[in-house]
Amino acid sequence: MEYFREKPQEQQQSIEGNNENPAIDQANVFETKGSASTIDFSNAWSENFGGENDNQKFGPQSLGMDFTFKAEHVYGIPSHATDLSLKTTIGEKAVYSDPYRMYNLDVFEYEIDESMALYGHIPMMIGHNEKNTVGIFWHNAAETWIDVQKNVESEPEKKETHTHWFSEAGLLDVFFLTGPRPKDIFRQFTSLVGTQALPPSFAISYHQCRWNYLDEEDVKNVNAKFEEHDFPMDVIWLDIEHTNEKRYFTWDKEHFPNPTKMIDNLAYFGRKMVTIVDPHMKRDTNWIVHQEATQNGYYIKNDNNEDFDGHCWAGASSWVDYTNPKAREWWGSKFAYDHYQGSTADLFTWNDMNEPSIFSGPELTMKKSALYTFTI
Repeated sequence: MEYFREKPQEQQQSIEGNNENPAIDQANVFETKGSASTIDFSNAWSENFGGENDNQKFGPQSLGMDFTFKAEHVYGIPSHATDLSLKTTIGEKAVYSDPYRMYNLDVFEYEIDESMALYGHIPMMIGHNEKNTVGIFWHNAAETWIDVQKNVESEPEKKETHTHWFSEAGLLDVFFLTGPRPKDIFRQFTSLVGTQALPPSFAISYHQCRWNYLDEEDVKNVNAKFEEHDFPMDVIWLDIEHTNEKRYFTWDKEHFPNPTKMIDNLAYFGRKMVTIVDPHMKRDTNWIVHQEATQNGYYIKNDNNEDFDGHCWAGASSWVDYTNPKAREWWGSKFAYDHYQGSTADLFTWNDMNEPSIFSGPELTMKKSALYTFTI
């Protein structure tokens, strides 16, 4: 195993610009890919958690880098149930005993005021002082941990926040966002990752959503009550119970036999409907969606190169590999009117559970050894 370390004082580099800018100093630590014959310590090529084993194809590897913000406060790296100004995780005044963890998980009941991982994560951190704002974007999708330590001096110009980033795999790919204003940071960030599409106007109003509406009569009665009480409402949602046994793009024929009529009735009052679908597909050999995904190789694979099989709401399920452009195009085609029968121009869809959520997996997620089908 190759190992490289440089002392921080020998590897410091600041962002060019205003001397009062909260510059970022950096130091690096790398562990690179090896081969089994070059490492002789035990348990280096697999790890166990919660009764599950993850094989590490390239052995133990990691990379890290330190950044020091010339600012008392740093923000970002959502989602964590903590303050907007990130608390310390290291040193004598540490508030948390663990670093901030970045690893997407479906956490049903999470702790508040904790550094634990939650549903989604964006590895961007912002440093802000009275005069300037800068940021970093750590472009790495592997599990990542971030330590925060503050050096708060009495003199404003000496206040610093030290951060240590380390990922278990991947490439060192860091973007420096030089600001100097907060709006510049977000302009620079969105130039890298893209911008959010503008939502339709009805999407920013009041939505009526619960788990779950029983049938078409239930939807009709709820809509009528909003009319009776003259209460503004623009959208009614249906959770996955509206489907035929969790086969997405279908309807429960007993409870929702006339979906077009139901949707048209809402549209008469100027309202829309949203149905929920999840990214896991029921492993039903008689269901056309599962047939197509299997035949075209659109599912994520396990480490034996077989379609990944896990448990979720639909029971035995597989997950579409959305990193594959062909799989994304195929998935999008499933929402067309001729395929999603019963849908109309007044029906919209919420894609839920994108963590992904695997009820039978370690930490309710997919094993790290899962293989994605798309390669460049």
